[in-house]
Amino acid sequence: MDSSFLPEFAVRRARSLRAFRAPSARSESNPDGRSASSSSVAVQSSAGNVRKINFCQWCGGPTKHEIPHGEEKMRAICTVCGKIAYQNPKMVVGCLIEHDNKVLLCKRKIQPSYGLWTLPAGYMEIGESAAEGAIRETWEEANAEVEVLSPFAQLDIPLIGQTYIIFLANLKKPQFSPGPESSECQLFSLDDIPFDSLAFSSMLVTLNLYVEDVKAGKPKFHYGTINKRPGTSPSDIHAFTLDYHLQS
Repeated sequence: MDSSFLPEFAVRRARSLRAFRAPSARSESNPDGRSASSSSVAVQSSAGNVRKINFCQWCGGPTKHEIPHGEEKMRAICTVCGKIAYQNPKMVVGCLIEHDNKVLLCKRKIQPSYGLWTLPAGYMEIGESAAEGAIRETWEEANAEVEVLSPFAQLDIPLIGQTYIIFLANLKKPQFSPGPESSECQLFSLDDIPFDSLAFSSMLVTLNLYVEDVKAGKPKFHYGTINKRPGTSPSDIHAFTLDYHLQS
């Protein structure tokens, strides 16, 4: 995102507010893994759902689970080639489509959250930008051609290792229909948005923020962390707090 798009952020107190500490992350600068020695320090599992990796993705050798030297998190380390498997969050991209003072939602025809409403969104693919992925997902789920206007929200969900980037968009043509993963597509006025039948907490947060902005007459860019309550199901969309809410 261009720095010119982001003025100084204003921080507001959300449902709960804790001291912010940026989590450590493994960047894409080392996608092939690396050899490393590991420490024998015992640690507790970190927050978030981390998949246990039993075999090396490069050579197929068995792995051990230890903290590599100089790091803080438990990793799967190959006992044959020594490479470390890093698990990184998934990027979900989608569009909040405005048309005639209404928003376009899709009813899911797949699990999870079968039969519930969502913005057209899905996992970003290798080789595409976030905006390109959002446009593609909208076409796949709603057969709708859209023009992306601006970023609207970035929502991190650490517990499940996902980051959502939602763009404001307009329909290029007033035509849409359900794709293979949708049973219905419908435009909803703000008063008719089915908040009790939304598929995910991310959709609940995004649409609530959008309604607030429309009523205030001033669109904003939002960043926040959705902290899901451990042990809750994806269908329990109210079991979360919205923390570190920044808006510009």
